[in-house]
Amino acid sequence: MKKIGLLLLVVVFTISCKNEPKKDVQKEKFPEALGKVFDKHGGINVWRKANTLSFNIGEESHTVDLHSRKTVVHSPKYSLGYNGKDVWMVRQDSTAFKRDPKFYYNLYFYFYAMPFVLADDGISYEDASPLVFEGKEYPGIKISYASNVGTSPDDNYYIYFNPETYQMEWLRYSVTFFSKKTSEKFNVIRYNDWKTVDGLLLPKSITWYQKDEKGLPTKPRGTATEFTLAIVKEAKLQDAFFEKPSQE
Repeated sequence: MKKIGLLLLVVVFTISCKNEPKKDVQKEKFPEALGKVFDKHGGINVWRKANTLSFNIGEESHTVDLHSRKTVVHSPKYSLGYNGKDVWMVRQDSTAFKRDPKFYYNLYFYFYAMPFVLADDGISYEDASPLVFEGKEYPGIKISYASNVGTSPDDNYYIYFNPETYQMEWLRYSVTFFSKKTSEKFNVIRYNDWKTVDGLLLPKSITWYQKDEKGLPTKPRGTATEFTLAIVKEAKLQDAFFEKPSQE
């Protein structure tokens, strides 16, 4: 089934290879340090030229239009997605998926597409205190969103990077999707396993960490989440790809 899905994706890429006008990325303004992080990971210009990102987590395949953020997640037991207007879901049975599809459909895309999703419109940047782990300090940048951006504009992200290489190392983030209120409770993810995919340095795996009383990471909270079968393409998928499939 995975091979068939990958073949279908390649076919769709081939028949719909159209490029849309791109932003003049030279005019975009980021903190100098964040610009260096983008450069370390392949460059914001390379990211902006791409139209489609695809990756797997276990049996789930995730495919995203990088400009409209239309999304499809397929697995043997369920499918869900966002067609640009509505979030939809198809289950093989009622027990197949218990999460909220509106929360889940783009959850792993944001984790996987770090650090480049931090170049989205409507973002504000601030310097943040360094994160300390095993005696080493990682400089930080706080990312917050305008009130009209996304379904959870009160979420805050903190990216931390290696001060010598500018490679991303850590992410702290809050979740406000359910409460709709600003939260001081943060999760921590370590990014220390990377792979070059079509010119971009993207995570091969990520690991959630436990925290001490100061909110600093201590040890892994569980096994790493692994990403496989990654593809980044300038080809644009047809809109029909992201529509809810027939259940006949």
